[in-house]
Amino acid sequence: MSVSDRPVMIKKVKKVIAGGHHGGAWKVAYADFVTAMMAFFLLMWLINTTSPQQKRGIADYFAPASVSQSTSGSGGILAGTALGDDGVKSNGSMAAVEQLAPEAPPTTKDTGQSSKNSGSTLDTASEDALKAALQKREEAAFQSAAESLRQAMQDMPELAELSKQVLIDQTPEGLRIQLVDQEGRSMFDPGSAKPNDRAKILLRAVAKIAQRLPNRITIAGHTSANANGAKSPGDWQLSAARADAARQLMQQGGIDPDRIYQVSGKAASDPLFPDDPTLPGNRRIAIVLLRESPVVPPDGHP
Repeated sequence: MSVSDRPVMIKKVKKVIAGGHHGGAWKVAYADFVTAMMAFFLLMWLINTTSPQQKRGIADYFAPASVSQSTSGSGGILAGTALGDDGVKSNGSMAAVEQLAPEAPPTTKDTGQSSKNSGSTLDTASEDALKAALQKREEAAFQSAAESLRQAMQDMPELAELSKQVLIDQTPEGLRIQLVDQEGRSMFDPGSAKPNDRAKILLRAVAKIAQRLPNRITIAGHTSANANGAKSPGDWQLSAARADAARQLMQQGGIDPDRIYQVSGKAASDPLFPDDPTLPGNRRIAIVLLRESPVVPPDGHP
């Protein structure tokens, strides 16, 4: 066959351009990224909206459970107890019975005295444990109330600018909340016992927090000394009238009148800044949630 008679063969080569199409794998990665970002922002939102008490409860929920650190038997592998003499594999049941068995009292008279002393010791221990438990619970309640009031001041714009006029601390008498004057930002007009709008906002916020606790309340009014350092005789009546006005506002805010234990006026006798009794900060209303002593029967017996 000659060259001219051979059949003509055409070969087609299909070129594949890399990078033209990657499939749908990127969609899965992008979906995972969006899901992770949504979970992250949801977590940030929850952290910002939960209170300190709720955060503490969540932390306690995820805290690891306590695990006993004691080992079985004598502490080694397969070194438990067995019948026999004391040793590495000791007689656990008999040894425990012998060590825990008390000696019999010599006489009936001694037994009675011992029982009486033991009962007295148990009564004292129970009373101390009750007082400690009640005190611990009260401390936690005071701490929660203080944190709630601080949080309310941060969340409410009308309270945020007044937060510097509120002092919160714990005293031997109880949780003390003091509403103090500042230069140019007083709660009462000079010489007047009528609270202004600033004092009304603060007293209503305090009443809202105090409603959560059952403690009795004392309210005391304080004034400052004159510019020359002298104390005015009329400050006693003025401070008492301001304390009573604070009482009325707190009762309007929801405080039960039976919880009000004392309303008093102390004039300038107890300045907040003793070094300078003329400072505006000495003019204040002090509200104390009293510590409640546990009710214990006389002589420790019901």
